[in-house]
Amino acid sequence: MIIAAVFRYVRKTIFHDKANLDTTFDAGGKVSIGLTATTLVSQMTWAASILQSVTVAVQYGISGAFWYGASAMCVIFLFAILSIHLKTKSPGAKTFLQVIRVRFGKATHIIFCVFAGLTNVLVMLILLLAGSALLKGLILDMSIELACMLMAFVIGSYTLIGGLGATFYVSYVNTTLVFCFMIVLIKEVFLNDSPREDDLPIGSADKMFTHLINATGPVGNYNESFLTMLSSGSLMFGITSALLAVGVIVCDQSYWQSSIAAKPSHGVWGFVAAGLTWFTIPFVMATTFGLAYIAIEEAQGEPLLLETDVFRGLALPRVAQILLGTTGEYLTFLMILMAIMSTGSAEVIAMSSLIVYDIYQPYINPFRKELDASRCILCGKTNFASDNYNDQPPDDDKRDTCKCQPVFQCSECANDNDSRSNTSKLNEIVGVPPPYTCKEHGHYHEYQDHLMTYKNFCIIWITICTIPLVLCADWLGLDLAWVFVAIGIPVNCAAIPVILSVTWSKVTYQGMISGVVCGCVFGISVWLIIASTYDGGLADFLKNTGRQIPTLAGNGVSMLMGGLVCIVVSIFTLNRESYNEERVWGILQNIENPLHPWAMTYTQEFGKPKGESGVYERPTQQELRKRYRKPFIIVTVTAIGLSIGFFILWPAVMLPIKVMNQDQFRHWINLTLTWAFIAAAFIIIVPLVQEIHSIVNKARHNRKKKVPPFKIKHDIESPSSAFLRHFD
Repeated sequence: MIIAAVFRYVRKTIFHDKANLDTTFDAGGKVSIGLTATTLVSQMTWAASILQSVTVAVQYGISGAFWYGASAMCVIFLFAILSIHLKTKSPGAKTFLQVIRVRFGKATHIIFCVFAGLTNVLVMLILLLAGSALLKGLILDMSIELACMLMAFVIGSYTLIGGLGATFYVSYVNTTLVFCFMIVLIKEVFLNDSPREDDLPIGSADKMFTHLINATGPVGNYNESFLTMLSSGSLMFGITSALLAVGVIVCDQSYWQSSIAAKPSHGVWGFVAAGLTWFTIPFVMATTFGLAYIAIEEAQGEPLLLETDVFRGLALPRVAQILLGTTGEYLTFLMILMAIMSTGSAEVIAMSSLIVYDIYQPYINPFRKELDASRCILCGKTNFASDNYNDQPPDDDKRDTCKCQPVFQCSECANDNDSRSNTSKLNEIVGVPPPYTCKEHGHYHEYQDHLMTYKNFCIIWITICTIPLVLCADWLGLDLAWVFVAIGIPVNCAAIPVILSVTWSKVTYQGMISGVVCGCVFGISVWLIIASTYDGGLADFLKNTGRQIPTLAGNGVSMLMGGLVCIVVSIFTLNRESYNEERVWGILQNIENPLHPWAMTYTQEFGKPKGESGVYERPTQQELRKRYRKPFIIVTVTAIGLSIGFFILWPAVMLPIKVMNQDQFRHWINLTLTWAFIAAAFIIIVPLVQEIHSIVNKARHNRKKKVPPFKIKHDIESPSSAFLRHFD
């Protein structure tokens, strides 16, 4: 909460941000590469990423640790490409569902709202199941009800204070602490040669190797060894995890939100850096604690935990407890708490944005009902500014043409800002600011203020609803491992249609709807049919539906059928006579808040305005594509290259090494530690330096312009000077 308050102070006194709905959900749209990367790392670091990765390593050894990290990391590289598609085709969109609503209409939009909401709910469930299991395991007599209330309070408190921007700052602190705790713990496992009283095989790679080589691994591993990459079980898990990651990441608004909060050139590299950095957490944590668990168990000759406790994700805290005692328990608790705070806050913000932008605003309480995307939301008339504000309509249509001036050229709005900045003591006591007087934008200002209040209620109620969600899952007996592998089956069907909505102009609403429905039905059916063939059938539901083959088949069929049906149906239902690619993408540029035009974020790139008249033109589709063509090509090649490198080349290089010998294992551990230290240095130093540099530059700019620290004086000014001032 302190960090959230610091963020609000910095944004108010230095950047002079106004408290409005858009900045709550996009943090101003100018987040740096470093903060984008650290926030994505924080969002992806579910409590399950830490706990479940160790569980997978306990099951399969070094191959399990590798595949857990590589599978999701490659999907993040894919999302970097989607990020630049969204930001160049619909720069003003705040959710990916807004694009679906404008392109495909109400029915398609509502269906995908259901799948997006389901994704957020399932991700939140995984997060809280892991957190509650850890709290109950570490704290004596901790009840599930108290654990849920504690997590809900932690998540909701600073989310309500600072919105998405505060989440960026808090995510940096949380990620920094997670990496610091990780370094402390891996040092104890691999870099501590001091003798131990308990004589455990911990302290160096050589000590651990003598016990790992004698441990008996699963049947699917080569020679039943934990020191091999030849593992059918871990490979199947990696493919299942990759399919799961595609569905969850593409359909989770929190990842699109991080993309929306940064400019295209910053966002794409933020995603690439995030993927390489996040890989460290599951890979290093699983290699360190998964192998330590196996070695200690082999040395003692008896299980450290029951199998059910291992699948609940308690292997990591058990090893930390053995190594560092109470200190290890506290470090594990704080690490998981940091993960819960970051991911939980991002999910709450994501769900709130979906409710506000995609449910309440268009359907429950719209500012203007039955508004077509080509019409101005302020006056309801035809908006001929599909490419810029200065398009001239045909003479016979001028009567029904929007003539609203941009808000930053409105002197009445400047006077409203001035009067609300200089509120009287009575207004401050009562808490009611002066009314808006601008006849053109005043009503929409009031509407946006109403949405701000509604947003706060959404955050509170969503946070409260997480408590019965976890209690219900606990009552049903759901464990972390089952939810993790099954989450993708009902949502993977929407992944490819969502990707096509921002990349393929020929997809139709018939294809979108049929794809997602057929994919969901076929995926769930295949999953249940295969699970029913095992002993006990569906009567032993959790055990049989959580097996590898049913979950792999269910996830794969759901995604592939969803994409295949969407493409085929779109090809046959496309109206080629009226099809116009430029209009398909051009209409998406009209998705924006007229009080905060998206083109103001791109002034440095496109050098607007032109001349002294202050006439405003927003970039066209052609200009956006041309400006970001080079970054798009570079990031596409980089993302594909890194995905091939991690998913194909790295495992292929390891194939000749059937089972690692002592020297090879030592080199593997040295690689793991090197990756950990480099990633920690990057994620701790780079975001901090970039943000300090940004704050210092803005403060210097304010001093040169003699801008007051707490408010900007708005005198009555010409539209030209008002326009130029907004470019500072």
